[in-house]
Amino acid sequence: MHDTGTAAPPDPAPDQGEPAPAQEPSKHARRFGLPIATCLVMGNIIGGGIFLLPASVAPFGTISLVAFAVLTAGAIALALVFGRLAERDPRTGGPYVYARAAFGDFAGFLAAWSYWITTWVSNAALAVAAVGYLDVLIPVNDHKWTACLAALVLQLLPALANFAGTRYVGAVQLVATVLKFLPLLLVAVGGLFFFDSSNLGAFRASDDSPLGAVSAAAAILLFSYLGVESAAVSAGEVRDPRRNVGRATILGTLGAALVYLLGTLAVFGTVAHDKLVASTAPFSDAVDVMFGGSWGGTAVACAALVSMVGALNGWTLLSAQTPYAAAQDGLFPSAFGKKKRGVPTVGVLVTVVLASLLTVYNYTAGSGGVFESLVLITTFTATVPYLLATAAQIYFLVSGQRERVHRGRLVRDGILAGTAFAFAMWLVAGSGYAAVYQGVLFLFVGVLVYAWMAARKQRAATVSC
Repeated sequence: MHDTGTAAPPDPAPDQGEPAPAQEPSKHARRFGLPIATCLVMGNIIGGGIFLLPASVAPFGTISLVAFAVLTAGAIALALVFGRLAERDPRTGGPYVYARAAFGDFAGFLAAWSYWITTWVSNAALAVAAVGYLDVLIPVNDHKWTACLAALVLQLLPALANFAGTRYVGAVQLVATVLKFLPLLLVAVGGLFFFDSSNLGAFRASDDSPLGAVSAAAAILLFSYLGVESAAVSAGEVRDPRRNVGRATILGTLGAALVYLLGTLAVFGTVAHDKLVASTAPFSDAVDVMFGGSWGGTAVACAALVSMVGALNGWTLLSAQTPYAAAQDGLFPSAFGKKKRGVPTVGVLVTVVLASLLTVYNYTAGSGGVFESLVLITTFTATVPYLLATAAQIYFLVSGQRERVHRGRLVRDGILAGTAFAFAMWLVAGSGYAAVYQGVLFLFVGVLVYAWMAARKQRAATVSC
């Protein structure tokens, strides 16, 4: 993606950290081409939530499609900004790298810390949710320990693919994305042939004002696009990252948007509105209407399970990439900065252990609401790197570095960065007061970790002098 607002950047300054040392070649390590990088973005954006989204927004009426369109525009702006930033600095770490380059070690650490928390807590949540779909195929929810074991296995399988090397991570991601994209697209396209406008219900089904209805629907949909940064975070594993990271980010985001919008519209037009509002499996209901019978639940459960395992595969890789980049700069323990077969294996291992412990806690604690609260916190911590990355782009554009900015494209890139920053702020607002409050506490714990790591880094620098 050469049509950018920045010229080719100079070599990284010493205080921005040097690129990671080259790893020994391995037949198990392979850089991602554009197709797999695109699948990584699309697979991480589309988890299991798509299978419930139509019913979640149905109470607001078809005006919720307007909210989807607005959010899609914001997500694309964010994707374009990540593409610009990756062209400037195509190293593994994504938002961490950009925030550190613009604002220094502390901002970079906050981006890495908050993103790392998001990944391993989200992995636990994905695994627990996937068990619900697995139960449709194999009864596992009859006993909590059976369900817990199933959730742990669902986390372990993608981790094994990561331990095997980037070659296998890419293969799993490609297969999983195709397997989940095709049935969703089948419903989206097939639904056009069974579309009945009488099923749509009112344009504005709630008592809210038009703006209120759009905002309320958007609050539910806001986090549907988390994951647009996936290719940027793994930029070091992408072939020709200056060119392919931006392309993969845009193509993956547009692909996810296509599935979201067409899928939701198809379900709206095939399932009667009053039934959709109360539905717990809207895609299953749509399949039953389109093809008859009652096999829709099994088909959708299979698609959802594949979708979530694919998301777990991608998020497991991302959970290790940002700590890897931070460890290269001395801001995370050095063990996180080592790779085998192209994968930071220590980061993967730590993520699996933490997510597994949280999963076991979910099934044994007996106190409802704590696990759900942790998941809500991640909706805030996920947006911190977005805010820092978009702020970094704004800094690069207005800091007077004329040699690094294409003046003819400055206005366009400035508008994109401003839109992306507003979108990230909207994500923060949508996460709710409690999530923001508790998420800030998580960040403050990270401040203590930063103090420890920064002190060690300074002491090591003093000794070497």
